[in-house]
Amino acid sequence: MDTSVKVAENRTIVKQTSRTKKKFKSALTIGAFVAPAIIIYAVYVLFPIASTLMYSFYEWDGMGVGVFVGLQNYVDLFKDAIFWKSLTNNAWVVLTSVFAQIPLGLIMALMLFAPIKGIKFFSSVYFFPFLMSTVAIGLLWVLMFEPINGIINSIINLFGFENVSWLSETNTALFAVLLVIVWQFSPFYMILFKAAIVGIPDELYEAAEIDGANPFQKFFQITLPLLMPTIVSSSILAIVGSLKAFDIFYIMTGGGPNHGTELLGTYMFKQAFINFNMGYASGIAFVMFFLALFVTIIIQVMDHLRKKKGAYGI
Repeated sequence: MDTSVKVAENRTIVKQTSRTKKKFKSALTIGAFVAPAIIIYAVYVLFPIASTLMYSFYEWDGMGVGVFVGLQNYVDLFKDAIFWKSLTNNAWVVLTSVFAQIPLGLIMALMLFAPIKGIKFFSSVYFFPFLMSTVAIGLLWVLMFEPINGIINSIINLFGFENVSWLSETNTALFAVLLVIVWQFSPFYMILFKAAIVGIPDELYEAAEIDGANPFQKFFQITLPLLMPTIVSSSILAIVGSLKAFDIFYIMTGGGPNHGTELLGTYMFKQAFINFNMGYASGIAFVMFFLALFVTIIIQVMDHLRKKKGAYGI
């Protein structure tokens, strides 16, 4: 009797050991496949973030030995009027991206499903701005906003208005560049919404038609609720992209006039590569990272709460 019990216990131990070895081998296999991605992510994402944070505690010109100054760069940063002006301009870019680009992209996507002749041609034309180089777009619109011979002023002259120096006046420069951003990036969101709309089952619309729903009711009761995940993702992309904005502003205005179009990105670039104040620039860069991370977390939490409550019927 004791012998049979011992044999059963030994078999149980052997099975447990075998399972443990299989789990260990499985973990090693998974780790082998995941390790390259983790290493690349750590080298090209995590390490630069950590380095930026470290350099922000130093007064450093990028070449010599840095001097540790603690939080002084951040103290100076929050006293810097140009920093707050840049942050305000970034806020305008964020608002424009979320409340202009995304709705316009949705409208353009809905138009692609309208029974309009030649709609395939328009679907290609709509996407052209996003395919163009940012440098080419910047130079193109600089010529269009040219005060004397630009096409924009030529158009407003037809309505009896005088020429406007769009990019050289503080009151109009930011508006002009925001217009270009909306024109350039709305097609990107159009493609996202188009893909999402294609995935909505036709049976839902057919059932709504049987119940007598009109186009507006079908949009607000079916299309919009089912597009909420795409809207959330688009909002995150728009906000993070707006906080990192640099190229089009630097090309068209260089942050001027009088810092009227200065962004965190352009101000960071000037501090780093014109003033050679790498520590201060690193402080600006880390603030940009923190803002993008904070906003992303807030949006994700709000979306989680929305799903938990079953909002919009999802």
